[in-house]
Amino acid sequence: METKLPQYRKLYELLKQQIKEGVFKEGDLLPSENELCKVHSVTRPTVRQALDTLVNDGFIKKHKGKGSIVKQVPNGIGILSIRSTTSAIGKSNLKTSIILKPEIRKWPDDFMFPLNEMELNSGCIYMERLRLVNNMPVFFEMSYLPNINLPRFTSRNLKDKSLFETLQKSYQIEIKGGEQKFKAIKANETISKYLNIEIGSPVLHLERKHITNREKFCFYSSLYCNTGNFSLYGTF
Repeated sequence: METKLPQYRKLYELLKQQIKEGVFKEGDLLPSENELCKVHSVTRPTVRQALDTLVNDGFIKKHKGKGSIVKQVPNGIGILSIRSTTSAIGKSNLKTSIILKPEIRKWPDDFMFPLNEMELNSGCIYMERLRLVNNMPVFFEMSYLPNINLPRFTSRNLKDKSLFETLQKSYQIEIKGGEQKFKAIKANETISKYLNIEIGSPVLHLERKHITNREKFCFYSSLYCNTGNFSLYGTF
């Protein structure tokens, strides 16, 4: 059974899209909290959570006595927070092609993060995807999910779909935080093939551990990023 998005997230996505489309431009004031409550029939805590998320993702700033002011739309890809790539970039600009469909296998011996006993004993669901922004290959991504209570996951078609949203809607698994490691490397033959760059070109390697609301259930990703045309950003 699929779950609905929280009310704050619906409002966040709507306001973010309006900012990206220029309905609200840099320097504009968003409607007040009272106005947003009335127009969207939501509570004040819901509005505040949506606005706080916009602040965290770099779309607005709050000015005491004035309200929420739109900032310049970030010129880059905001994947350094716990937001999904789809949420950071937008569905209309992001395409996902499947290199290797989800399959069950053993964890690699030299895995990038320590694993608990339950994860080790269950094996993982592994897949490879290529993420394209404006039809340009930007991310070559390998994902590892514990093979624990994810029925029929290997039969799912994740082409042009968000892994985060799939986990949330179909399995009630939500991202609560995580860890990530960064390292600059040179592209090998495989990376150069998928990212359409020369062998030896510099790429950013991200190793990520996603902590979820399901006890002892984390999933992992290894991303190779071509930052030649896009910067990566995050807010703190």
